[in-house]
Amino acid sequence: MNDERPEKPLPELRASDADRERVVERLRDAVAEGRIDMEEFEERLETAYTSKTYAELEPLTRDLPAPGGPPMPLAAAAPAPVAADGSWASRIGGGGVPASSSAAVAVMSSFQRKGAWTVPPRLDAVAFWGSGDLDLREANFAEREVVINCIAIMGGIQITVPPGVEVDVRGFGFMGAFDQRDTPGPVAPGAPRVVVTGLAFWGGVEVKVKPPKRPKPLGGGPKLRKEL
Repeated sequence: MNDERPEKPLPELRASDADRERVVERLRDAVAEGRIDMEEFEERLETAYTSKTYAELEPLTRDLPAPGGPPMPLAAAAPAPVAADGSWASRIGGGGVPASSSAAVAVMSSFQRKGAWTVPPRLDAVAFWGSGDLDLREANFAEREVVINCIAIMGGIQITVPPGVEVDVRGFGFMGAFDQRDTPGPVAPGAPRVVVTGLAFWGGVEVKVKPPKRPKPLGGGPKLRKEL
């Protein structure tokens, strides 16, 4: 009769730092894809970093798809420059609009959204010991009014908008700041409205106004000779 004791079950094994980081990475992907909201992300994140065994880590990702599945981009849209008459109609609504809520998260890291992307009706941007860059100059907008909720904790988030966009900054800074140094100027007819709200704690959220980047000419242009 074999009376050897069975091996210790996997859930009772101690989790390593690498195991916890793998769970945190999956949670970051989940919140960026809109599978869980920011409140639930923060709760699971705290549990992940305090978990000691696999049994404590496993429930945190049990309802999430396995890693390596089909990617779900935050936003994808074809380039849509402003019309020649300055109209914004081609950049608001239409195809490629993402889900009603999305997120961009940087935990001791960074995130960036620029070029031709679609700003969802509500975007939760979180920078915890990290930085974020949201460039709206070439972006499309899911709706006429979008809300960017920024949480900057010992980190910074920069939002760049083109001239003519209506900007409403409502954020609260506690030992931090919500800073809008530039003014967008007169609001263009039909231009989107960007509401920036949230909290900056030992961090900052800055709104800048810059014109869209001009495309570089193909093949380069003729070089000018310096006159002596």
